[in-house]
Amino acid sequence: MNDTVNKPSPDDVIAATENWLEKAVIGLNLCPFAKAVQVKKQIRYVVSEATDEEGLLADLLHELQLLHNTDIEEVETTLLIHPQVLTDFLDYNDFLEIADAAVGELDLEGELQVASFHPDYQFADAAPDDIENFSNRAPYPTLHLLREVSIDNAVAAFPDAANIYERNIETLRQLGHEGWKKLWT
Repeated sequence: MNDTVNKPSPDDVIAATENWLEKAVIGLNLCPFAKAVQVKKQIRYVVSEATDEEGLLADLLHELQLLHNTDIEEVETTLLIHPQVLTDFLDYNDFLEIADAAVGELDLEGELQVASFHPDYQFADAAPDDIENFSNRAPYPTLHLLREVSIDNAVAAFPDAANIYERNIETLRQLGHEGWKKLWT
C-alpha cells in the first residue's frame, strides 16, 4: 500500500489548522490572545515532513532558532505541525520533555516555550472523552512555539488571564460534544 495516498498535503494540513484556529481557538475565545496575532498575520505555520522523533527534533531546533532570530513584528509565534510523527498521544506527551530540553539546549529558557496540541489530547486528570480535553485538541499533532515576552504582554493586557483555563472548561461544557461536532459541519 502506498502511504502517500493517505498523506495530507502541507497545504491541506495548514488549511485544517487555520480552520481549527479560527473556529475553535478564536471562535470560542479559548485563547483571547490569538485573534490579534492571526489578524496581523504573525503566525508562522510549518508542516514538518518528519517521520520519526529525530527528524521532528531537528525541525523543532530549526524553528526555535528561526523564531528567536526573527523580528517579533514579522513572526510572533510558530505552529510546528507534524502529521506523520507522534500521532499516538502518549508518545507525543513523552516527546514534550525533549521539546522542553531543546529550548534549554539552545539557551532560550525564559525567551521561548513550547505549548502542546494533539488530536487526542488528554489532561492528566481527565477521562479520554471529557470535553475539557478539546481545548488542546488540534487536527494534527502540533508544537506551538511561543515567545515569553508575548505571553507577558498578553497577560498584562488581559486582567483575568489566570481564569482562562476555567473559562475554557465552562465554554466547552456549555458547548458539549454535539456543539463541538457542529463547529466542523
